[in-house]
Amino acid sequence: MLDIRAVIERVGPTLLRTVILPGSTDCVGDVVIAEPDQPLTVAEGDLVLGVAVGDRDAAVRLTRECGAQGAAAVLLKPPLCGDPAVLTTAEDTGLALVEVRPGTAWAQLVWLIRAALAGTAVEDTDTRSPGLGDLFKLADAVADVVDAPVTIEDAHSQVLAYSARQDLTDPARVSTIMGRKQPDDVLAKFRARGTFRQLSKGSSAIFVPGQQDGTLPRLVVPIRMGGELLGSMWAVVPGEVSVERSTAFADTAPLVALQLLRWRAVADAERQRSADQVRQLLEGGDRWRVAASELGVSHDPHRVAAIEVSTSAEEAEGHRLAMWEWITRGVGRRPLVTEVGNVLYALVPDRPGAGGWPVLRDALTAAEGQAKPLVAVGTAVGVADLHRSRSEADELLALLRAGQVPDRLAVYEDLWHLLVLNRMAGTATDAGVGSLGPLPLLREHDRSQGTEYLNTLHAWLRHPGDPRTASHDLRVHPNTFRYRMKRITQLVDVDLDDPDVRSALLVQLLAARWARQR
Repeated sequence: MLDIRAVIERVGPTLLRTVILPGSTDCVGDVVIAEPDQPLTVAEGDLVLGVAVGDRDAAVRLTRECGAQGAAAVLLKPPLCGDPAVLTTAEDTGLALVEVRPGTAWAQLVWLIRAALAGTAVEDTDTRSPGLGDLFKLADAVADVVDAPVTIEDAHSQVLAYSARQDLTDPARVSTIMGRKQPDDVLAKFRARGTFRQLSKGSSAIFVPGQQDGTLPRLVVPIRMGGELLGSMWAVVPGEVSVERSTAFADTAPLVALQLLRWRAVADAERQRSADQVRQLLEGGDRWRVAASELGVSHDPHRVAAIEVSTSAEEAEGHRLAMWEWITRGVGRRPLVTEVGNVLYALVPDRPGAGGWPVLRDALTAAEGQAKPLVAVGTAVGVADLHRSRSEADELLALLRAGQVPDRLAVYEDLWHLLVLNRMAGTATDAGVGSLGPLPLLREHDRSQGTEYLNTLHAWLRHPGDPRTASHDLRVHPNTFRYRMKRITQLVDVDLDDPDVRSALLVQLLAARWARQR
């Protein structure tokens, strides 16, 4: 991982200059562009680019918000980066302030910073294995072969690496690199031309002509190994490419495929190691401190989200893997995920911004193209108590499966009372409380005579002194309700004026109802 100093060194002094740098600097997480008139969502360690900041007040406001949300640095162009009010705000908040040299293209800066960050992201996990940094170098080499800018993408059109040269580009390439994925509208255009259909079947380079909206021509080659489509390479070209150059481009695919497989092996090994450590955190025990330290989990409150994809048994594993990939690569900063049985568990900080629970919640509830999951979320706790949040999530997930929650999302703060009833039902059933008092007689009368005395008594206890509301719950006339209550007092000897008796009867009835639904 790189700190701010290292990022500035790699991007180069011709583009960036340090204005204020705190004595100790944290590792940089990602690049965030401050959008005009949009709430700022920043994770700890982010570099924030003040692209649309045009005056002193806006610069001061952005600097203050970045400092409050734990960003690593804010990047501004002159003269704002030298304004005394901005400098004072940065110093007061302990935020690094970096000058972006005049004339620097913001898009180019995003490319260079993300290339610097991505070039070390995987290599740091195992210095003996090739990582994403090697893919970036390979993209540069392929770009030299085809004499055009290149992106390397996985089978889901996620950008894994891209070449440094940007001499030929268009808005589609800019959006693809900045978003780390081909935008949906761009994908739709290539699908309409049959580009992806050709990729799925062939192995040679495909030429895609330019489009009326200004999208430049592409030379595309599938990346395969052992019959499996691992991804594709896209080169932005000015026009038709010679057969020799097209063949040379296609000939690089096996080398890229080998590198992708090596990178996948590193990523899978790291994911498995991370999953094992997350499992230790969720189980508690003696090793939670070691696991938290190795995962770099902060001491801020975290939640455990239990996620179950509702699908057939044959498709369940594939959907879980797809959901795992989607969560860890598509939702802000990497949430920590593990799999236990048929359930995915995501460990997320209870804070707004990238990687936090609100972002994951919104993404899961609004996910398109994913099998709609059941999501149960425990309370926010410290790292030492994550096993408790996991237990609550498991209980809520069971209620979702049983249909006792009329939704696909269950959050502890909203439904804690259902956990009380659920646990009470289990304890009361084990203790045999249902066999005490007058309820067994009323239960037998309902069974043999077809009456509804247990339901009537439950409605009366829920709405004491309000027969109209109680009868409405049962969908009977108030006089019918009153007659039933009179018959109940004739059948059993029970003092309904005693508050302790009423409480005991309500506990018994609730326990019986919840026990039937468990």
